[in-house]
Amino acid sequence: MAEQPQGQATPRPGAPQRGGRPQGRGGRRDDRRNQVPEAPKEFEEVVINIDRVARVVKGGRRFRFKALVVVGNRKNKVGVGVSKGADVQTAIAKATDVAKKHLITIPLQGDTIPHEAEVKLSGAHVLIKPAAPGTGIIAGGVVRSVVSVTGLHNLISKSLGSTNKVNIAYATVEALSTLVARDKWLNAKPRTEKPAKAEKAPVEAAKAEVVAEVAPAPKKAPAKKVAAKKVEK
Repeated sequence: MAEQPQGQATPRPGAPQRGGRPQGRGGRRDDRRNQVPEAPKEFEEVVINIDRVARVVKGGRRFRFKALVVVGNRKNKVGVGVSKGADVQTAIAKATDVAKKHLITIPLQGDTIPHEAEVKLSGAHVLIKPAAPGTGIIAGGVVRSVVSVTGLHNLISKSLGSTNKVNIAYATVEALSTLVARDKWLNAKPRTEKPAKAEKAPVEAAKAEVVAEVAPAPKKAPAKKVAAKKVEK
């Protein structure tokens, strides 16, 4: 057998090589696998619009970003927020915080709203109506974005005024906040279940049958006799 040259030893598994890297798997890949999955978010965030705005200062123009964000839990809560930031991510984060601080609760009637509502806010004019099951959400861009994060699945809406996205979003939330649950209407009658008819005891039922058989039939009144008229000659 050929002798191995002196000074060279077989590397052990896991021992560092000359470059300083250990053999085998490890490092960042294992760290990624051991990460704990993040908990699901309570609210869903939807960015409706992002604008670049400018402010004139002494040295020129100062550019910033304005974000319009709507948040909701896909049940009965929704909120809209607008905020500005030096970059897009900052503006979105600040607008999300504003929206979460101004959440409203919607009184749902199944998958739709209990009644129609019409709101005029600034130049925006929004009309929403309940819809039958299977209709879906019939709405424009901004109204659809706001309704999509709620628990509504059947709704009819119409935007009749300004096309400003911020005003339409606030008008939609205002219309949803004016809804009143059906059980709180002025002439609403509480739904009460009819009590079930109590069944007669078998002994009482038998007595009633015996009494009905023994009782004599009512006598008819005698017919009145009509005297025949004499015919005079």
